[in-house]
Amino acid sequence: MEENVSLLEEIHQVFGECDIDIRTYSPLTFAYIGDAIFEMVIRTLIVERGQRAANTLHKHTTKIVCAGTQAAIVEAIMEDMTQEEQDIYRRGKNTKLHSSAKNASLSDYRKATGFEAVCGYLYLSGNTKRIIELVKLGIEKTGIEI
Repeated sequence: MEENVSLLEEIHQVFGECDIDIRTYSPLTFAYIGDAIFEMVIRTLIVERGQRAANTLHKHTTKIVCAGTQAAIVEAIMEDMTQEEQDIYRRGKNTKLHSSAKNASLSDYRKATGFEAVCGYLYLSGNTKRIIELVKLGIEKTGIEI
């Protein structure tokens, strides 16, 4: 019987390990992958709540996977984050952004970018369990309905 491995481990097994030290990645690189990971977690939670039309799933997802909600989540969990996670968050939040907020304030957009950077850093570090813990805590503390 094959053991369960994380998505990152599976990618490494199939495509080969990456020799790049993730500490050299920019906060925006972490945010880029972190955005996808956060959305995958939220989409999984929504899909597992029951069968619904794809349009309904999408509308519910976009209410959660947006800068305003991510900013609320990170504000709610800041005291629960480790010092390392807070450092990654600050680096992500304070990075010069190359795009603008479409439907959010610049402040929320920056906070969301910082949160996504934390998710990306944790994912690339192989710590998906911690991502799930932080997202769960954020959902609980903000009262978000999944």
